[in-house]
Amino acid sequence: MIYWDSLDVSASGLTAQRLRLDVIASNIANAQTTRTPAGGPYRRQEVVLSPVSSPSFADTLAQASGSAPVGLDGVRVAAVVPDPSPFRLVYDPSNPDAVNGYVQMPNVDLSVEMTDLVAAARAYEANVTAFNAGKQMAMDALTLGK
Repeated sequence: MIYWDSLDVSASGLTAQRLRLDVIASNIANAQTTRTPAGGPYRRQEVVLSPVSSPSFADTLAQASGSAPVGLDGVRVAAVVPDPSPFRLVYDPSNPDAVNGYVQMPNVDLSVEMTDLVAAARAYEANVTAFNAGKQMAMDALTLGK
């Protein structure tokens, strides 16, 4: 049913953006972490999103014939990957992690994280609005018969 598909799309977006917000919060929390259990400074994490594809032949045939909407499958988190950008070097000879006076600092840029945070929060809000609109349309459709 198309109605449930629209709620599934919004729900998948909510889940993906919530994880994205969690990863951004972790990046901000570890912006000054110079030593991790794995060794070395904290490496910024990024969330990779991908569309959910319809794996069945029947779904593909229905979309090709025009009897099913295209692209109502949602989104999923494909992976959480480390950012390959280099670490920052900060001169601090008093730091116990310093080598030749320089400390490797995490590759977390707070301005980038805050920008990503705002974008993820807005995407989350948009998915909540879409979910509530779909729910309200269903409620209105149920009251038509009264």
